[in-house]
Amino acid sequence: MIVAGAENCPPMLDKTMYNSWQSRMLLYLKLKKNDRMILESIENGPLVYPTIEENGQVHDKKYAKLNEQEKHQDDCDVQALKIDRVKLLMQGTELSYQERECKLYNDLDKFTSIKGESHHEYYLRFAQLINDMHTISMTMQQVQVNTKFLNAL
Repeated sequence: MIVAGAENCPPMLDKTMYNSWQSRMLLYLKLKKNDRMILESIENGPLVYPTIEENGQVHDKKYAKLNEQEKHQDDCDVQALKIDRVKLLMQGTELSYQERECKLYNDLDKFTSIKGESHHEYYLRFAQLINDMHTISMTMQQVQVNTKFLNAL
């Protein structure tokens, strides 16, 4: 269920559910072109530009003078940098477990279908809520989940 819709667009970020977003984002990246290079940039940092010596001075190579592989790696690094910036922005905004649990129970209590929404869209929203609950190890009996799903529909 967590992969549903991951091929179409990156998952939306909900500040209260950063860990869930992060895992969905990694799944999304694994389905994209250059996935391995982007993930390596996130984990190991960006390409260190090679240095060249000109007129007795040593400096970094300019982008235009990089070979195709280095340019490709630099482009992947830029994408990874955007994800790292989100990670930095999210530091300190993580809710405590109890706050997240309360928010999710509240979301579940208020969950209902939206006028004009297809059954598939309704199911995806509900599945995302249940996945978020599982992510922080909240447990509910399956009969409760099924009953809520049907009653809210």
